[in-house]
Amino acid sequence: MMDRSLTGLAQMQAMFAGTAPHAPMADLMAMTAGSVGAGWVVFEGLPGPQHYNPIGSVHGGYAATLLDSCMGCAVHTTLAAGIGYTTVDLNITYLKAITHETGPVTARGEVITSRRRIATARGTLVDGAGRLLATGTTTCLVFPLPGA
Repeated sequence: MMDRSLTGLAQMQAMFAGTAPHAPMADLMAMTAGSVGAGWVVFEGLPGPQHYNPIGSVHGGYAATLLDSCMGCAVHTTLAAGIGYTTVDLNITYLKAITHETGPVTARGEVITSRRRIATARGTLVDGAGRLLATGTTTCLVFPLPGA
């Protein structure tokens, strides 16, 4: 669990620096921290056969998870200590199929607006050559964390 006495940006910086634990699901998704700043986050992923759907390509949930993660964490960087968020709306547009041959992918999330109760962000998922694979938008509910 993250240190609730830190701002969202400080929490994300600690996670990216390896001084705070990363989310365990990142291992399942073959996702690693790239870089972080105020209002933006970059994750890197390596899609593989373990992410395939029955028709022989990477399941759409893989792209959705990377985009949901980078957009939500971008929102997280704008929050004060003791404040949390949750995704209330997620929209993903798939533009190109992903397979293990796609190689490493990069998901970048950027905050559009972050207010007292609602935050919005957009995201892109690109391959190593910069080709756009998917885009996303999210709306997040912002709230005080219990016990914070």
